[in-house]
Amino acid sequence: MAILTLTGVNKGYGEGAGATDVLRGIDLEVEEGEFIAIVGFSGSGKTTLVSLMAGLIEPDAGTIAVRGRPVAGPGPDRGVVFQSYSLMPWLTVRGNIELAVEATATALTRAERRARVAKYIDMVGLTHAAERKPAELSGGMRQRVAVARALACEPDMLLMDEPLSALDALTRAKLQDEFATISAKAGKTIVLVTNDVDEAILLADRIVPLKPGPGAALGPSFEVAIPRPRERAALNHDPAFKRLRADVTTYLMEVGATRGGGSEERSLPDVKPVTQLEPVPDAVRAAGRSAFLDRYLELFELRKVYPTPKGPLTVVDDVSLIMKKGEFISLIGHSGCGKSTVLSMVAGLNGISGGGIVLDGREVRGAGPDRAVVFQAPSLMPWLTARENVALGVDRVYPHASAAERREIVEYYLARVGLADAMHRPAAELSNGMKQRVGIARAFALSPKLLLLDEPFGMLDSLTRWELQDVLMDVWRRTRVTAICVTHDVDEAILLADRVVMMSNGPNARIGNIMEVDLPRPRSRKELIEHPDYYAYREELLDFLEAYEGGANPAAERLSTIRDKRARRTGRRAEAAPQWAAE
Repeated sequence: MAILTLTGVNKGYGEGAGATDVLRGIDLEVEEGEFIAIVGFSGSGKTTLVSLMAGLIEPDAGTIAVRGRPVAGPGPDRGVVFQSYSLMPWLTVRGNIELAVEATATALTRAERRARVAKYIDMVGLTHAAERKPAELSGGMRQRVAVARALACEPDMLLMDEPLSALDALTRAKLQDEFATISAKAGKTIVLVTNDVDEAILLADRIVPLKPGPGAALGPSFEVAIPRPRERAALNHDPAFKRLRADVTTYLMEVGATRGGGSEERSLPDVKPVTQLEPVPDAVRAAGRSAFLDRYLELFELRKVYPTPKGPLTVVDDVSLIMKKGEFISLIGHSGCGKSTVLSMVAGLNGISGGGIVLDGREVRGAGPDRAVVFQAPSLMPWLTARENVALGVDRVYPHASAAERREIVEYYLARVGLADAMHRPAAELSNGMKQRVGIARAFALSPKLLLLDEPFGMLDSLTRWELQDVLMDVWRRTRVTAICVTHDVDEAILLADRVVMMSNGPNARIGNIMEVDLPRPRSRKELIEHPDYYAYREELLDFLEAYEGGANPAAERLSTIRDKRARRTGRRAEAAPQWAAE
């Protein structure tokens, strides 16, 4: 029997010429006890849909009913968990949950209400932190409080609007596993809105895509016929998981491709930036072109030490790495392992405490236009247009080019990232995804010797991230600039890189393992997930992260076993890690 029914639901905002059609013709039935995941792009109307189900807003047309009764507003039969925690900062964990129970369970005795509060605090694993206030909790713990608060009202169904999207990848993975356990214990009907396909498969009975807006509608349902409990590591070997993941991913990529891009073809003028006009020392050239290109970037025993009240803290210790010209490397590891510290030292934005960095035959001493950086936040001038933001750098590195040539360079790269039709819009009016496209265009337009990307898509939803990964790969394929990308995302690391460099935990972080990615280029996400060796590479990275989880320091034998496992799965001999990578 359907507990929640939506029939012909439409919703828009504004009036007249400024009206926005958000949702159109939404039909959905959710069965009692079912766990449904609604997956959609940023801006497709997912939050609007949850708000309609919760009764927080009214539809313009159509009906929403719970057990056959029209929804006339919010009610205790529907608990809601939003992306933001919305906790009372002056109350403890227990106090925040008691506040909700006191308001909704007035028929219970005081002892019964206390027992209910304790039950749900225990269910989300926060008994040890019951008397702490939100400021003393991590982001993951705060979200568990929000879930416990919603469950403690004992609603008929739980509506969750991207509850984990603001968390880092490791915390998100842990809470996904905990949510699976909580949903099994609570036995509630759950509607989860998410942008993460893996999260949807891990948790849901059924996945329903929401097509891109305006006028977004629901796509076909995908049944998740995978037995519970679902173990994250085991799924990596499950043919049903691989098939479903490929089907959902392919569908979302196909409907996402229907969105406008404005990527008209342009050509670059034949001019060189100042970074390519600088002569390389004769001694370097005399050493031979082949050896020079094979050691285009060298990090030698790189160290970073910060002073603290308790004494010197060595964050990064003895990081050594050699990159070929045109190579793309992904740098991955747990939060706090020094990935961004290494990147900022290579960029010249953070001084080094020991060792050295040599790029194209010259020692790196401070920042320079030969290294372009794309940060997690785009860092644009909000009062300038997209075109003007890119032109700021181009004017500096192409001083000998004419104004027309510099304009062609700017517009070429903006067109390449799909912003040909939006280049004259102020940065303040652009979405986060569009702002990051400007950042990517700006970095490539500098024609740097080295491109450094510090979690460039970390602030974006998963589906927008897919699009920009494709944009990045397309522009990189044309330029073949040497690149390093810091990421938490295992799939992103494999998609982008020729080699994945895995960092050990900090402090005293170093390179724990290097994985050669022997998969054909050019790569697309669809082709990658269908490649027979892809999940072997994915498993190696997941196993590596698991080995270092919680600050562990795994033995060299365990890391060797992880590499050998991939070798067996791919039918190839594992690469011998360089001596400096294993030390």
